[in-house]
Amino acid sequence: MLQSLTIKNYALLQKLEMRPSDKLNMITGETGAGKSIMLGAIGLLLGNRADKRSLYHEDKKCIIEGIFTINKFRLESIFDQEELDYDPVCILRREIAPSGKSRAFVNDTPVRLETLRGIGHLLVDIHSQHDTLLLSENTYQREVIDLFAANYEQQKAYLKSYQQYLRAKQEYERTASEATRLRQEDDYNRFLLEELHRAALQPGEQKTLEETLQVMENAGNIQEQLQLIQTLLGGEDVSIDQLLAQTKQAVLKITQFSPTYESIYQRIESCLIELRDIGSEVENEALSVEFDFDKVEATRDRLDLLYKLQQKHQVKSVEDLLTLQQELEDKVTQVTNLDDDLKRLQKVKEVSFAEMMEQAKKLSASREAVFAPFANELSRLLKNLGIPDVVIEIERSPIDPEESGVDEISILFSANKGIAPQELKGVASGGEFSRLMFCIKYILAGKTSLPTIIFDEIDTGVSGEIAIKMVNMMKEMAKKHQVIAISHLPQVAAKGDAHYFVYKDNSSDKVVSNIRRLSDEERVLEIAKMIGGDNPSNIAYENAKELLSI
Repeated sequence: MLQSLTIKNYALLQKLEMRPSDKLNMITGETGAGKSIMLGAIGLLLGNRADKRSLYHEDKKCIIEGIFTINKFRLESIFDQEELDYDPVCILRREIAPSGKSRAFVNDTPVRLETLRGIGHLLVDIHSQHDTLLLSENTYQREVIDLFAANYEQQKAYLKSYQQYLRAKQEYERTASEATRLRQEDDYNRFLLEELHRAALQPGEQKTLEETLQVMENAGNIQEQLQLIQTLLGGEDVSIDQLLAQTKQAVLKITQFSPTYESIYQRIESCLIELRDIGSEVENEALSVEFDFDKVEATRDRLDLLYKLQQKHQVKSVEDLLTLQQELEDKVTQVTNLDDDLKRLQKVKEVSFAEMMEQAKKLSASREAVFAPFANELSRLLKNLGIPDVVIEIERSPIDPEESGVDEISILFSANKGIAPQELKGVASGGEFSRLMFCIKYILAGKTSLPTIIFDEIDTGVSGEIAIKMVNMMKEMAKKHQVIAISHLPQVAAKGDAHYFVYKDNSSDKVVSNIRRLSDEERVLEIAKMIGGDNPSNIAYENAKELLSI
């Protein structure tokens, strides 16, 4: 329930404050006084798009704030979903800066506009001319049926299965697309892989081959140097081996005189052993080094193959080629397994589709179950509101699965005897549309826990007698909901539990709209003016008192 509404610096409203009754509130005023402006401000509070051009003072901030009592409406889960602190008194606030930047708050916590919109539309339902136009759309008609059917759990179950199906379908299509791409590449991948397999690549072989080739290409020089080394190390005339052996013998003769000499002797002995080991290795190397033309050519050919493969695949080593080979093997294997993957995903898609259609069938059944009760209730109310020959039928047409199900719902209407009911947009007049929407709101009010309902001139185009019946229905609605009605009919305005008057103040340089709650005496005058004009007669006063039951 709306406890209070404050509007600052919006359109013609410099500052407006309103504390409506928790029952039926009537708002009247001359045309252009600002009644629709109030609704525009409330629309901003509920998340509508902001426009800096609507500021009363262009250099000041616009603030719209609504304080709601929500403890009776079980909205805790919504606040949990939005990660907001719940409080039985909820404050919604919208601010529009002179720059045009808009900010939204729930209980003084900054929120996204979508969050404000989601919570706001759980607190207030505004009926306007736009809503009447919405009634002609099949989507809105389906939403009406769903609200009447109270099939939220079926909707939720269907939506879950629909989303699962979408995921399965998308995964199948993604894999099928990938399969097409991979199959197009498969022949080339297999060719590349076969080429690499034929190469029989080995890790580290390139470095080994390059070193081997370098040795073989320089075999003559290497042999010459190795022979020189052998001569120097162990030649028959004078060699390092002979000189070192003589040195060892000389040191041996004095080792008895000092541990230091003994240490020198041991070190020379170690050097002699190491030197002879080097000589043996050099001898072996000299025997192994040779120039083999065929082997040189084979090594060059092998290296040439490795270099060409690296250049072809734009890599720098055999190890990179081996990595590429593994990737190609994975791709080829993936293509080989594609049929199995696609069969598996196709099965998952078919199962999820069947589950979705099962839930869709239950949702459709929940809707069809209320077609007759809804049509009967709507017809009864419309007959009471001056359409005695009304015929209402609800028609369902199957459609492809979407978020809302597999149903297109059409409310068919005929106001004239003998005329078959047709879609609303083709047969209902403006006054009939208004009464249709009003009756639908009345029916749904008993199905929802919506705290506040606002009617914007719902009585347009109806006679006085019908207007009285409509306002009596509003009073019935006001037993469970807070109702605010903007009206231009005295019969309607007189039935309110509270009466607010919107007016223009021209006392300053710039016109200002304002609102005030009328006292009992002021209500008599205002109703009389609505009946008889600015200078109402005594008869108008008496009629006003009669309408007010005074």
